[in-house]
Amino acid sequence: MSLLEKIDGPKDLRGFTDEQLQQVAQEVRELIIDTIGEIGGHFGANLGTCELAVALHSLLDSPRDKILWDVGHQAYPHKILTGRRDQLATIRKYGGLAPFCSIFESEHDIMGAGHASTSVSYAVGIKEAMRRGLAPDGKVVAVIGDGALTGGVAFEALHNAGGMGVPIVIVLNDNGMSIAPNVGALSKYFNRVRLNPKLHKAREDVEEGLTRLPAGIGERIERVGPQVKEALKAFWAPGLLFEELDLAYVGVVDGHDVSQLREAIGKALDADRPVVVHIKTVKGKGFPPAEEGGLEGMEKWHAAKPASIKNGAPATASKPNGQRPAPAPPQYTTVFGNAMVEECRRDKRVVGITAAMNSGTGLNILQKAMPDRYYDVGIAEQHAVLFAAGLALQGLKPVAAIYSTFLQRAFDQIVHDVCLQKLNVVFAMDRAGLVGDDGPTHHGAFDIAYMRCLPNMTLMAPRDEAMLVRMLRTALLYDDGPVGIRYPRGEAVGVPLPEQPEPIRIGQGELLREGERVAFLGYGDGVNIALGAADLLAERGLSATVADARFAKPLDKALIEQLVQDHELVVTVEDGCLHGGFGSAVAELLGDRQLAAEAWLMRFGIPDRYVTHGKPALLREEIGLTPKAISERVADAVLEPRGALQSA
Repeated sequence: MSLLEKIDGPKDLRGFTDEQLQQVAQEVRELIIDTIGEIGGHFGANLGTCELAVALHSLLDSPRDKILWDVGHQAYPHKILTGRRDQLATIRKYGGLAPFCSIFESEHDIMGAGHASTSVSYAVGIKEAMRRGLAPDGKVVAVIGDGALTGGVAFEALHNAGGMGVPIVIVLNDNGMSIAPNVGALSKYFNRVRLNPKLHKAREDVEEGLTRLPAGIGERIERVGPQVKEALKAFWAPGLLFEELDLAYVGVVDGHDVSQLREAIGKALDADRPVVVHIKTVKGKGFPPAEEGGLEGMEKWHAAKPASIKNGAPATASKPNGQRPAPAPPQYTTVFGNAMVEECRRDKRVVGITAAMNSGTGLNILQKAMPDRYYDVGIAEQHAVLFAAGLALQGLKPVAAIYSTFLQRAFDQIVHDVCLQKLNVVFAMDRAGLVGDDGPTHHGAFDIAYMRCLPNMTLMAPRDEAMLVRMLRTALLYDDGPVGIRYPRGEAVGVPLPEQPEPIRIGQGELLREGERVAFLGYGDGVNIALGAADLLAERGLSATVADARFAKPLDKALIEQLVQDHELVVTVEDGCLHGGFGSAVAELLGDRQLAAEAWLMRFGIPDRYVTHGKPALLREEIGLTPKAISERVADAVLEPRGALQSA
């Protein structure tokens, strides 16, 4: 029996030697490679934290002691060690383990997270509650990556922790990566530190040598020692950044040596002050294509696709038998990336901005084609929007390509710095709607609602890839304020792309199919769902009108009024939250224009709850956002007496 099979919880690690714990870490790594290589999921970051998870759980008494994993995509080893080993094969699957830490899943998951840079703030709050006697006392450790440390909220928390003197341990997991290679001055600082492991010794040697200088110079230097030492620290000390914030610093520690980790973290836990333990790890440790593939390899293996690994090595693609499969439609992300290159070539003012998600947003295409028109600001969405605002103030046309779920983090900057000043910033919101396996932390459910309420904002959503290209052109030609474009994750529809994209008149929808009695009004991907529902109704003898709103703000009021006057039932369909979303905008319009009595309104979208993780098709079935579910409800409504419409 392997050592890992004997571990049903953290307490089972007690009494193991350092050598045995090192073996446990390796067995955890092998389990992740075998399991995640088969089912898919976050990969490289988890391989880098196997020793760290083992070291922490061997030192601490979880859940009395708290271990906080920033983001959580590196917490698979933690899940394995806390009673979920046999469930690992269900991770990210519908009804299975959550993709990140979840307080609803385990008492050992102290905070639920899927966005970066939050762990230190949680840690300060948790420990302060303990110090006030309002919660059982225990040790508190926050694990944060060097990529997540580029997020501004992390520095706010470090400042607060040092100022309050809260005795927490912050493990800085330094692997040079987030998803894409880290960028910015902080990344360069960590590079200098990790490439100079003898910095501490060098500083001490210089200090001692200066005090030995002849002719009384050494004595004078010794008398002004504090000033000299501070100057030397500024040049040499890798922990100066943290020491200046009143945080003790330990490092750099080998993050793949359990013995070193236990010694360094153990001492930090005994200190009665906040301590940063700086560890160096390798993203993808133990899997040669990631570990030895440089930054490109680590980025490629941030996540593993299903069946991508076999017998510990990348699986070879099976050759098709004779016939070539039909080419799949392009990804929306790729369409956007290519369109950005064309827009940058058309207009020298256009630039693209990403917050550490170059390939995820498609801007890696622009990065390669026109690197001088591409900016990556790191995991710093607030700064990304402010940076875009600064560019716009000077006449540029910045496109901030940020996932819908991550753009939430910059809401104040959108309100205060972009909309208030009516700046020409374009927000390209990838991953709008239900994104699937990453679950509620990553679903793009709220952008329509949180942006529709803002003055000066224009919102649009394409039903297919051709419309996305046209909308990007429209947004960049618009000179009267900010524009938001939302589009889903995954494959587009498969329609031809326009060679010369024609702009769309702002606030103008499009009638796609004419029918009677029932009118569908879709927004974005909701249009395709509506078309499917109309097809099913046609099979039952009910002809339905289908229109593409194209804009959530401003609405095409004339189109909506016409639909209301000509039909008994108007049905809105959107891949966003119902509360405050597109359907709500239509309801408000009908109420304001006293048209609510003209036709009944039925709204379909994401209900008022957080939707779990799983394949998007399963999630849409769960919430009734499928052509079949919608057609059945609509058919029941129009075939029943008029009162049934009101109850629907």
